[in-house]
Amino acid sequence: MKRKEWKAIAAGYRHSVALKTDGTVHVSGDNKDGQCDVSDWRNIIDIAAGSAHIGSSHTVGLKSDGTVVATGWNKYGQCEVDKWNEIVSIAAGWRRTVAIKTDGTVLAVGQNNEGQCNVGDWEDIVAVSAGDWHTIGLKSDGTAVNVGNNRYGQCNLSDWHDLVGVAAGYLHTVGLKRDGSLVAVGSNKDGQCEVSGWKDIVAIAAGSNHTVGLKSDGSVVAVGRNNQGQCDVSDWCDIIAVSAGYAHTIGLKADGTVVAVGRNDEGQCNVSEWSGIGLPGN
Repeated sequence: MKRKEWKAIAAGYRHSVALKTDGTVHVSGDNKDGQCDVSDWRNIIDIAAGSAHIGSSHTVGLKSDGTVVATGWNKYGQCEVDKWNEIVSIAAGWRRTVAIKTDGTVLAVGQNNEGQCNVGDWEDIVAVSAGDWHTIGLKSDGTAVNVGNNRYGQCNLSDWHDLVGVAAGYLHTVGLKRDGSLVAVGSNKDGQCEVSGWKDIVAIAAGSNHTVGLKSDGSVVAVGRNNQGQCDVSDWCDIIAVSAGYAHTIGLKADGTVVAVGRNDEGQCNVSEWSGIGLPGN
């Protein structure tokens, strides 16, 4: 049985997305708003999934020509990306979509009642992350910028430096430093910011109320809310990428397969099928 090869993953509110090496996309989980309607997408090089504490979701794809496609819930215009071009990176939050252009500037569409889309003056951005109510940008100098809700201090990043990655959750923000350590601010009700002791981290993801870290040896650590088992990743190995949704976590393994833990009421953790298991003709 031939194994499918996946090169990127994204966890949304109640769905999971995988990008295949041939530029096509597969989605599992809730599709009430059409967020899984990606069967006709081609030439995709990156993916993002809107993950929300509450509400519906959307899915975004970056094409090889620098344009963007989106499907799913669009009440606030978060899927109106058809005129974007020269895009090099994308992120999806609750009710909005964010993208980095080739010149390091940033675009955002969607709900903006908290100012979470006010990124028009950002420059020299190399990575972005969209939480539920705030947006974080990583600058080329290793510092971070932010817009949006700061009720729980999730935007108190002015003293952060030497960053190589950022991740925004529901009400918390996590930063990956060059030395493999982490910093975190914001709501810590479920312990999602208790990452000060982590070391040798090479990638991070922030779910609604949990934080996930990928270590240099391919193992994974997680803290925060675990009511659905979304932090049960201690036995994972050979992982090369992680993504965190509302209440589930997915990991991409070095062999191109995908693993998942957490809420599966909508089938968002049915990722064994992505490797062709039990699917006729694969």
